[in-house]
Amino acid sequence: QVQLVESGGGLVQAGGSLRLSCQASGLPIGAYRGWFRQAPGKERELLAAIKWNLQRTYYIDSVKGRFTISGNNVNNTVYLQMNTLKPEDTAVYYCAAGYSGIYYYPSAYDSWGQGTQVTVSS
Repeated sequence: QVQLVESGGGLVQAGGSLRLSCQASGLPIGAYRGWFRQAPGKERELLAAIKWNLQRTYYIDSVKGRFTISGNNVNNTVYLQMNTLKPEDTAVYYCAAGYSGIYYYPSAYDSWGQGTQVTVSS
């Protein structure tokens, strides 16, 4: 059974940084990982994704240059380093894992964490 546990959310001022972590258990070999977010009244969006071999990454335009996804296959943890945060980054952030699709397709994810709140004050 796959379990994903996020940590690292919180309240930060605009321009600040946060690092989210997502530790996984039960993942099959070859799983790819992603970070999504959902703001109130908006759809969940895929922000960043990383292939299982950690050699390919994907970002949506709004976070390129500010967010960095990375991973550690030894402890099955994926990170999202978020810099230069803006109030519009306020959302619940979710990590996810997928096994049989294309890692930058939002619909390709099968397992989800519980979410962690990120609030950026102006």
